[in-house]
Formats: sequence, C-alpha cells, structure tokens
Amino acid sequence: MRGATYATLIGLLAATGLRPGEALALDRSDVDLQSGILTIRQSKFGKSRLVPVTVSTCAALECYRRRRNELAAQTQSEAFFISERGTRLKGCTVRRTFAKLTRTVGLRAVVEGRRSGRGPRLQDIRHSFATRTLIDWYKAGLEVAVEWPKLATYLGHVDVGHTYWYIEAIPELLQLAAERLGTRVQGHRI
Repeated sequence: MRGATYATLIGLLAATGLRPGEALALDRSDVDLQSGILTIRQSKFGKSRLVPVTVSTCAALECYRRRRNELAAQTQSEAFFISERGTRLKGCTVRRTFAKLTRTVGLRAVVEGRRSGRGPRLQDIRHSFATRTLIDWYKAGLEVAVEWPKLATYLGHVDVGHTYWYIEAIPELLQLAAERLGTRVQGHRI
C-alpha cells in the first residue's frame, strides 16, 4: 500500500503542480476521474479551484484507487491518499518519507542521526512543473505573456505576480525569455 500511495502521490504532484498539502487534502469525492477534474478546496488564502488532469493522470489515479480499495477495503477515511492504517497521510510523514526516498536514490546526502539533510523537497516538484510549463510554452513559440495568467490560475495563485518569480530561478527559462525579448527588440515588436 505504501509504495502505491507514494508513487501515485509523487506522480500527481509532478503531473499537476499541486501544492503537497492540496494533494494530501483530497477526499475521494474531490477526484472526478470521469471528467478528469480535481476539486481543490480551501487551499492557500482560502481559494478553491478545479484542476483538470490528463487522461494518463486519470489512469494512474484510477489504478491507485482500485489498489487502495483492494488493500484497504475496511477504511472509513474519506481521504483519497491513505496510509497503511487507512488514515489520511500526514504532511510531516510524507516529507520525511520523501527525504528518505531522495536519500536512497542519491539526490540527498546521507547525514548522521535523525536529520534529513539538504536535498529536494516536495514543494520543488511544484516549481519544476511551473518552470517546465513555461519552457514548453517558449519552445512552442506561444505568447507567454498571454498564457501566464492561465498558469497562475491553474497553480492557485491569488495574483499573477506570484507566478513571475519562476522565470528567475532557471537559467534555461531565463535564456529563452531573454532570446524572445531580443527578437522583439530587433524586430521592434515591443
């Protein structure tokens, strides 16, 4: 159960850019696989939103749902993602498990004692989703300034300005934005 839960949870974060707490707060009724829509309720700043997911993400979520129902048929929890005991996953437990996983695969240094050390965090998966989306838009030749509000809404940002900082953190993204700006300056399309 644990392997299926963490594989699906991490995959969902990578495929959607959800905040880790949003994924952990999903109830069974929030996951509509027929429509391909996740309902995110009362997230950061009290915002709720609908998040569309791809067919492949729906298939992975359905596979997990079936597995969860087989292995934890007696659970009374409304949570979509559950622990081996059939209860909602706790954020601190998920972060600790993620740290162990990243240490095991060599993405995080081994440290003495009970400390996790430095390395990838669950939140970093959200950042990767956002920057990957922006890079894909630049490479596709889309008008990123027009697309930007869509990403901000999808990510649940209350202000499109909260999405802008993603462009600074990734050299490839910064280069693509600079190239686009350079093309416009040369062509006088400012």
